Amino acid sequence: MDSLGFDTQSISSLEVMTEDVLRNSEIEGLLLNPNHVRSSVARHLGLDTAGLPMPDHYTEGVVQVMLDAVQNANEPLTDERLFNWHAALFPIGRSGIIPITVAAWRHGAEPMQVVSGAMGKEKIHYEAPPSEDVPHQMQLFLDWFNSEPTTDPVLKAAIAHLWFVNIHPFEDGNGRLTRTLTDMLLARADGSSQRFYSMSAAILRDRKNYYDVLEYMGKHGLDITRWILWFLQTMESAIDTAVEKTQRVVRKALFWQEKRNVALNERQIKVINRLWDGFEGKLNTSKWAKMTKTSTATALRDIQDLVEKGILRRADEGGRSTNYELVEH
Repeated sequence: MDSLGFDTQSISSLEVMTEDVLRNSEIEGLLLNPNHVRSSVARHLGLDTAGLPMPDHYTEGVVQVMLDAVQNANEPLTDERLFNWHAALFPIGRSGIIPITVAAWRHGAEPMQVVSGAMGKEKIHYEAPPSEDVPHQMQLFLDWFNSEPTTDPVLKAAIAHLWFVNIHPFEDGNGRLTRTLTDMLLARADGSSQRFYSMSAAILRDRKNYYDVLEYMGKHGLDITRWILWFLQTMESAIDTAVEKTQRVVRKALFWQEKRNVALNERQIKVINRLWDGFEGKLNTSKWAKMTKTSTATALRDIQDLVEKGILRRADEGGRSTNYELVEH
């Protein structure tokens, strides 16, 4: 990444951080608006947000949590910092329609359990330590987290992930905060406040095994070898995926370098960038018109101009409407 220049690094980091925020929530079944997340991340990174919507208050809070973790990775982790993150995840003090304790450790006599299944047929996957033990457990965790490293920093990230999720210190949001802490320690390990690979995306791709190995660890004592191996394999998958995406960012940068003297209007530039960034579905005149807020006649002229300039071509597959694809050299 160091060899690619500031602009390319920033774009890559924007893509990864956007995906990390989206996938971290998606692991828990929470779907955020991708354009809102991208807009918020871009704004905080000082990048262009033209054409992107203003993010909602909740998305802003979620993005700020992730950015605080990775951009200030070397700052101490305190209970107050964790409470601020937790408050950002639950700004109205509710998990769905259920009121929860926000910005404080969980409390109460009821056991904290991770369960699944219909009522009356629940399966208990894990039972966390009693609430009365959480302040002491978290003090031990924070002291270790902030201590001078004696463990390989990547292994420390793996251990922190397992340790925090097993304490389960909050009423809700523990999984998302666990993965945020993982990103924080991996940022320390990488020596960079920019993220170029997404652990949350890799975890989502292997979500069943993720929960299976966490459940196994919660029931089989202190030998965490199986978890460490799973974590390292998942990290390797995340990095392999990042290499593929980085290569696409490089191809995009080279594309614009080659086309720097080609006359293009703002609509064409916008759609070409959408195609490079992962346009879903097939491009046709109606989609072009909708994206650029113009008429189908103007959209067709824009597309035909790009076809003549060798930037777009007709897709091979047939159908009722003509589709177009980017010409990648």
